[in-house]
Amino acid sequence: MKKSYELIYDIDKKEWSNFVYNHSKGSIFQTPEMAEVYKRTKNYEPISLAVVDEKTDEILAVLLAVVIREMSGFLGSFSARSIIQGGPLFVEEERGFNAIKTLMEHYDNIARKKALYTEIRNMWDTSQISSILRDKDYRDEDHFNFLIDLTKSKEELWNNLKRDKKRGVTKARKAGIEIYENMNKNQISVFYDILKKTYRDVKTPLADISLFESVFDILYQEKKAKFIFAKSGDKVIAGGVRLNYKKVIYAWYACALNAYLSIHPNELLVWHILEDGANKGYDTFDFLGAGKPNEEYGVREFKKQFGGQLVNFGRYKKIYSPFKMKIAEKGFKIYKKLCSR
Repeated sequence: MKKSYELIYDIDKKEWSNFVYNHSKGSIFQTPEMAEVYKRTKNYEPISLAVVDEKTDEILAVLLAVVIREMSGFLGSFSARSIIQGGPLFVEEERGFNAIKTLMEHYDNIARKKALYTEIRNMWDTSQISSILRDKDYRDEDHFNFLIDLTKSKEELWNNLKRDKKRGVTKARKAGIEIYENMNKNQISVFYDILKKTYRDVKTPLADISLFESVFDILYQEKKAKFIFAKSGDKVIAGGVRLNYKKVIYAWYACALNAYLSIHPNELLVWHILEDGANKGYDTFDFLGAGKPNEEYGVREFKKQFGGQLVNFGRYKKIYSPFKMKIAEKGFKIYKKLCSR
């Protein structure tokens, strides 16, 4: 039987939005709003594709990726990577599986010209399409995450916290730390200054401030994102960005000043989000990753102690240029050494 699929580069935003929203696996990371955030961010470039049924114009599969470069110009090509978070999405039947083959083939043809590699960050069990991706030279890797059930009562959520985290929340409250969410765009710079220090300490590149300005302009205005701050007196000492979509809260970015870690602002921030999410009818809090099983990752222990379910949906990775990849890996090692000085 002849296939009747058509690849679409300029997706109708309303149809795209409806497809993601009504999909059981749809997340904010595959929405047209997130594509616009990426488009407005320095050194970010979105790639959006869809496959539709030629006869009915029904979307059968959709994908949003973002190419991220650490710098502009020629050197940027040695740091360029393409990330697909929570995608691709597809109709879970034979037509959808066939559409995925077409979608990924065309996506790879685009991505290989822009990035060293693609990483698909799974947010659910993707065993249905694992053979399709392996056939296209994607290699799967284990990767942990923690999900917290927010349909439980406040008492249950509190009881699921490990003793250290209960103590941390209690100590933060006794220290007088206050949490607030109301903000204006000018406060993004305050948050970003703390975030830069946090990322410098862990020797990890950080997105340009335009990412967070775009989140404020688009997602915050639509109540799909919140900036949360912890204050000690009049000083902001910690903060975070949470994303909200349907019934899920995503822990996207977080930071805190080292001098105040002893009074546990991070613990109070997470507990505030859990408590607030449960009160407002959300059903899941997603930590968005807890590292690889065979690698040390201190943040994993922090996340683990909030009592969530450990899942291993893994990731897929495809390297387009092994030679450039080796150069990039050496460059990143030099970058980490420079950050430690």
